[in-house]
Amino acid sequence: MRLKQPRGFRRVEDSAASIAPYGRDGRSRGATLSISLSAAIVTATVDEPRVLTLRIGREPIEALPSGPLEVEHRTLEVGLRAWVERQTRQSLGYVEQLYTFGDRDRMETGETRAGRTLTVAYLALVREARSSGATEALWQNWYRFFPWEDWRSGRPAALTPVEEGLRLWPAQAPTEASRRLREERVGLAFAASWNEELVLERYELLYEAGLIPERRRDLGSPMPLKNGLIFGVPMAADHRRILATGIGRLRGKIKYRPVVFELMPPAFTLLQLQRTVEALSGVRLHKQNFRRLVEQQGLVEETGGVRAATGGRPARLVRFRREVLLERPAPGLRLRAGRRSMTSPGTA
Repeated sequence: MRLKQPRGFRRVEDSAASIAPYGRDGRSRGATLSISLSAAIVTATVDEPRVLTLRIGREPIEALPSGPLEVEHRTLEVGLRAWVERQTRQSLGYVEQLYTFGDRDRMETGETRAGRTLTVAYLALVREARSSGATEALWQNWYRFFPWEDWRSGRPAALTPVEEGLRLWPAQAPTEASRRLREERVGLAFAASWNEELVLERYELLYEAGLIPERRRDLGSPMPLKNGLIFGVPMAADHRRILATGIGRLRGKIKYRPVVFELMPPAFTLLQLQRTVEALSGVRLHKQNFRRLVEQQGLVEETGGVRAATGGRPARLVRFRREVLLERPAPGLRLRAGRRSMTSPGTA
């Protein structure tokens, strides 16, 4: 299933053209329009996918690295890279534009003036989680924000209260038609055959059902911060929505593009590769099937080196085989979607 476009989606071309807040008659509408740049910066260890966050405000809440598009920024991507290096001292490698979030009533963190903000969101992949150099910048496990998305050890504990909350939501619909639509959306996003790519769809359902702390904040109520183990740690503005979009995009893209190798060291073992893919997708994979798929796709080649293994024979080191990019149009790891009846890590 293709990842749906988030609310307020709009594509913005990579140029720093200004947008004037004027109507068709040439008169000012009295509201300012600003462009903000945000990045979901992802790295991964063998067992943990991480995202780079900042802590802001008097009561620190986590946010993605962000900043406004400025006059001196030649392009949107140049502006993004400048803000990330300024805030975190992290240099970016692979970067791709996700979506543009432009809901009429949205405001970015720290804004006080009336107006409308368009946020151009990016997904960035870095090979090593460098020390940020800034005390407010931290690498965080992305399952802190989406605890129901990690199925590697079986059914997530957070899923039961999530499903219980969503079970009541359709009955609260104002019409019979909307009730049926809500039931259908919940059934697709939380189906017995788990689709790991639907991260955004699941988050937006929880937001609309009022189960996400950010929903209460956006309605002007105090935001509860103590239910992170169930509904995830809240983030500033709509940054958790942006992160959900990035995770879903990456989970889908590793199936048809070799982007996972942007996160791998120059030399690695097949087990390291498998565990990294599992960490990103949130599901366990069958060891022999995974290795057969990697070999059939011709994605790696041996380096001639080995890595000593504790209690076993040394593991062969491999590297990404870049020639595959020229040999076929869509090289990737076409993994079957994980299921709720997944086996535990010890049986994979």
